[in-house]
Order: sequence, then structure tokens, then C-alpha cells
Amino acid sequence: MKRIATFMLLLVALSAAWSMPAQAQRISPQENARQSRKAMKKQQKMLNKANKKQRKAMKKAAKAQRKANRRYKK
Repeated sequence: MKRIATFMLLLVALSAAWSMPAQAQRISPQENARQSRKAMKKQQKMLNKANKKQRKAMKKAAKAQRKANRRYKK
């Protein structure tokens, strides 16, 4: 009797586990579009941050170059 109960419990657990991923994979077109916009916004934000960091580094290098040129001319 315990074997049958254990088998039934295992069967119920597996059927519940198999049904979950199938449900989770179904995404509505609206949800897909929302996720796409969110990912695009995140990518744009990272790109802007990297560009800002690059501009700042170029500005710093130019300033150091001007300072070096002033010292060299003296």
C-alpha cells in the first residue's frame, strides 16, 4: 500500500513539474513587446554610460596633453 501511495505522490509531483515550464513559456505578444522595450532601454542606458565615461577619459587625456605641452614649451 505504501508503494502505491509513494508512486501516486511521485506521479502527481512529476505531472505538476512538467506542466509548469509549458505555462511559463507562453508569453503574450504584449508581454514580449514590453520585455523587448525594457531590454532596449537597458542597453541604451549602458551605452550612454559607456559613452559618457569615454568622453570623460578623452577630456582628461586632452587636459594632460595641454599641460604637458605647456611644460615642454618653457
